[in-house]
Amino acid sequence: MKKIRKAVLPVAGFGTRVLPATKSLPKEMLPVFDRPAVHWVVEEALEAGIEHFVFVTGRNKNAIEDYFDRAYELEDSLRRAGKTTQLKMLEDMLPEAGSKSFVRQQSPLGLGHAVWCARDIIGDEPFAVLLPDVLVQASPSCLAQMIEGYAEVGGNVIAVDPVPMDHVSSYGVIAHGPKSGKSMPVTGMVEKPPRDQAPSNLRITGRYILQPQIFHYLETQERGAGGEIQLTDAMLRLMKDQPFHAVEFAGRDFDCGSRLGYAEAFVGYALKDPQLGDDVRAMLERLLAKD
Repeated sequence: MKKIRKAVLPVAGFGTRVLPATKSLPKEMLPVFDRPAVHWVVEEALEAGIEHFVFVTGRNKNAIEDYFDRAYELEDSLRRAGKTTQLKMLEDMLPEAGSKSFVRQQSPLGLGHAVWCARDIIGDEPFAVLLPDVLVQASPSCLAQMIEGYAEVGGNVIAVDPVPMDHVSSYGVIAHGPKSGKSMPVTGMVEKPPRDQAPSNLRITGRYILQPQIFHYLETQERGAGGEIQLTDAMLRLMKDQPFHAVEFAGRDFDCGSRLGYAEAFVGYALKDPQLGDDVRAMLERLLAKD
């Protein structure tokens, strides 16, 4: 079984649900407490042992590439000012040289097309896909839990978590068999089913481990919902030939692609900060008391 070394991060979207903030700033660069959202996702992947990141970008996304590069003027200023703590923080956050690749999607043809754009860099090995507008607070990280499940069953792995049955019509959910070890076999995937037709209450979170054969299906995948090439459609076709399993991860996820989800993520990460978490909680209590 091949090791999961590479991860694809689709970052080409416009972020229209959080306008006007994303008019000039990529949604992945919106700060979630003290760092951009995409930084938290990269940290999750690094904890899971990912060695190479493939960012699938679009126009006006140069800020992401710059963020994961050296800032010589800033570093020199910090060094001259003797601000060694801040300088070390910047140095420690940089992935190793050569561990990042950036490819352009060029046309907004959907998540499936974005993943397909990474095919030449991924090559013939399994890989992870992490949606940067979904943040997951978990220890070990969500992807690390998935890789542990992958080590048991191989094949393709999807991260899932339970939601109230009243909410299943807002998500993609799975049909599944009995749980064994860390995972359960996936027998189907349904997008936004009515409550009385939902096969389970386990929604698909934005984390996947996929075999490279998915690229063949993405290359021939017809456009689906919204006129886009959907990753789920290609996974359903691949499921006929390869096993899929789901890992119900332990942790809390946030949808930073919506205004309310972004606000929740900001507060959630602030409350978990080891230095300021207690102060943030007290501040929120003061604010609520004034309402």
